[in-house]
Amino acid sequence: MSTKKANAIKQVLSQLIADVFEKSGNKALNYKQVSAKLNIADPTSKNTILSILQEESKSKSGLFKEVETGKFTLRELHTFIVGKVDMTADGSAYIVTEDEFEEDIFVAPRKLRNALHGDTVKVYVYEKSRGRKKEGEVVEIIERFRSDFTGILSISKRFAFLIADDRKMLHDIYIPIEDLNGAKDQDKVVVTITDWPQGSKNPVGRVKHVLGKQGENNTEMNAILADFGFPLAFPTAVEQEADKIEEVISPIEISRRKDFRSVLTFTIDPADAKDFDDAISFRKMPDGNYEVGVHIADVTHYVQPDSALDKEAYERGTSVYLVDRVIPMLPERLSNNLCSLRPNEDKLCFSAVFIIDDQAHVKEQWFGRTIIHSDRRFTYEEAQEIIENKEGQFSEELLILNKLAYILRDRKFKQGAINFESTEVKFKLDENGKPLGVYTKERKDAHKLIEDFMLLANRKVAEFIGKQGKGKNKLPFVYRSHDAPNEESLASFAQFAARFGYKVSTKSEKEIAKSLNALMHDVEGTKEQNVLTTLAIRSMAKAIYTTKKHSHYGLAFDYYTHFTSPIRRYPDVMVHRLLAHYLADGKAVNEEMYEKMCTHASQMEKKAADAERTSVKYKQAEFLQDQIGSVYSGIISGVTEWGMYVEIEENKCEGMVRLRDITDDFYSLDEKNYAIIGQRKKKRYQLGDEVQIKVKTVNLAKRQIDFTLMS
Repeated sequence: MSTKKANAIKQVLSQLIADVFEKSGNKALNYKQVSAKLNIADPTSKNTILSILQEESKSKSGLFKEVETGKFTLRELHTFIVGKVDMTADGSAYIVTEDEFEEDIFVAPRKLRNALHGDTVKVYVYEKSRGRKKEGEVVEIIERFRSDFTGILSISKRFAFLIADDRKMLHDIYIPIEDLNGAKDQDKVVVTITDWPQGSKNPVGRVKHVLGKQGENNTEMNAILADFGFPLAFPTAVEQEADKIEEVISPIEISRRKDFRSVLTFTIDPADAKDFDDAISFRKMPDGNYEVGVHIADVTHYVQPDSALDKEAYERGTSVYLVDRVIPMLPERLSNNLCSLRPNEDKLCFSAVFIIDDQAHVKEQWFGRTIIHSDRRFTYEEAQEIIENKEGQFSEELLILNKLAYILRDRKFKQGAINFESTEVKFKLDENGKPLGVYTKERKDAHKLIEDFMLLANRKVAEFIGKQGKGKNKLPFVYRSHDAPNEESLASFAQFAARFGYKVSTKSEKEIAKSLNALMHDVEGTKEQNVLTTLAIRSMAKAIYTTKKHSHYGLAFDYYTHFTSPIRRYPDVMVHRLLAHYLADGKAVNEEMYEKMCTHASQMEKKAADAERTSVKYKQAEFLQDQIGSVYSGIISGVTEWGMYVEIEENKCEGMVRLRDITDDFYSLDEKNYAIIGQRKKKRYQLGDEVQIKVKTVNLAKRQIDFTLMS
């Protein structure tokens, strides 16, 4: 027998022996007991098992160890680890730990012990054999990631099942007839898991919400919200608390504040906006400088710590912007009424007020509570028209503000900020929410003017607190942090961009920013703009909330926070409270408590972004449902083992060309070069390539679009 074949047999036997120890709970066994459990009786095979156990126990990296004379167990490396379940399509999973250097642990389906995707679990870890991935089994479910699932209800005479929408939920949920809550067969519903009896393949649940009929706009949008864990309505106690808030502003409250009601003030927002959380005031000073006030709705005046309103806002973390609706963080009485800076009404604000010279240098600053009276509500389009035509109401003030914004923006980019201008897809919807058309939103000067003054306020508030006290004396605060890009990801992106003739320097952080800005400028309006911008953003680190003072790499600010949107972001509520506390000479707060709140806010922000993307995908699928057979030009926007994603140039809808549908060759993924390559003819389809596709099928339930590649 060849050495190679003998080694292969040994490897198989080692794996079988390891299975014996696993099934016996890693109890110490001798070679005879192992042989018996494997139903091996012949002496030669028994001796082979003994030699494997002895050899492995003598090697430091061996799979087994001798615990007493002639008795062995599996060698325990890290006996138990805690991590999150990342489920795969075949029912197995990988356990991902918080330690980025720790290898993911593979868990076979039968060893998951009813753990579901996203659950935090404790895993017993063992090694199958040298050179193979770590494997383990779940011994405890520490925390369920979720208990609510959306899906389609299937009802028979005696019981019902929920077939979940989530592709990573591989178990149907059993529902007793008495727990249907009025739901009918084939309804789309939200079901909460109430029990999972030992030994049962399926969990037991009850219907929590009936969403409606599959395919109806309202049903599908609510299903997306429920899927990501966002509530569909405010609890009664929260609504009642909001309704009890006094609308009239008392003279005593006005006397506590700086009065800006006589200063020219206006808002600039989207045409369909209902909550106006920021306003700009402007006046010329006698010395030729300008006073610019950034006035933010004073949410913390109305929402008191630990109230029902506050707890609900914290749990939600953010407002969610789906294609056709906003799910606000605060009830409508606050978000669209009391806190909304509507024109011709006195409103309470928390403000950052700056004295700025004509080169946009801040000469003085003041932070505090104010009362304002907005003179005009501009839409972005109205403000843009005045800026472009240089005439109209408040044109002089708008033009000066626009000039100052240009200087602030230019300075930011010179200091190393990165200018990412990705395409935002919007839909024209009919009264039932059905998409009639798709268009891309263009950002003009009016958008950027507001953005630049909001950035100024956020930066200056963060600097004001961040520069006070060092080491043990520092004042804990909520920052918006953005790390420098991962070197490997950036190098990979630079290599890809070079295919299109764009050079990305990775020599230093400043060089990276400079070359990325040049790239963003050069790709504007090109067919590869979206692909390159998306990939560039993916190569960047993700921005998070934290009490740890970090710079914001993408904006090139040493200090940065979120102060300007407390109606729709809970971290801004935290920032307002902390700023008021420190302005009143309050002592340092509990940093650990605020860091936990920051972590929760970052998680909810990610969930909201995922929900928003999912609603866009649904509307894209719904839009193309009537376009089956239509041919479009598209750009390859992603490549995977099973196909390539193509984004239609005309409407930015994205679908997949599956490899099994490309019949002229056998294609496989070249991950390093972002390409799909034919094995015989070596034909290559690469990220960014232009292709012709035909709309093949649309699956609305799965929000999937399939294309056929045109030859």
